[in-house]
Amino acid sequence: MEIIIANNSKIPLFEQIKEQIKDAIYAGTLKDGDALPSLRQLAKDLHVSVITTKRAYEDLEREGFVVTTVGKGTFVGAVEPHILREWQLREIENGMEELVRDVKKIGLSRSECMDLFDLYWEEE
Repeated sequence: MEIIIANNSKIPLFEQIKEQIKDAIYAGTLKDGDALPSLRQLAKDLHVSVITTKRAYEDLEREGFVVTTVGKGTFVGAVEPHILREWQLREIENGMEELVRDVKKIGLSRSECMDLFDLYWEEE
């Protein structure tokens, strides 16, 4: 698992870490039971504080993505396929909401937006 931190981003470091781990779970790169690096190791690898990695792991655990066992480490939690799909849909909906805001901000019509969507859909 590779995590890339953008120090010049407006997104907090812990949030960048958390989102990249979630993305790896969504993509299936990280699966149920896979071990995550220790807090200290991840902090060292990313050149961030342990507090930053701890916050990311705590948020992931609170959201049900990982399970931490004292003395053993942090592991990807068991995610039911329908729950994983629901999480993925929620992320898509959030992205679409932001996209619609941006489209409206520049005055693009719904028709023009759908034409762009169709263009990108066909390229994929």
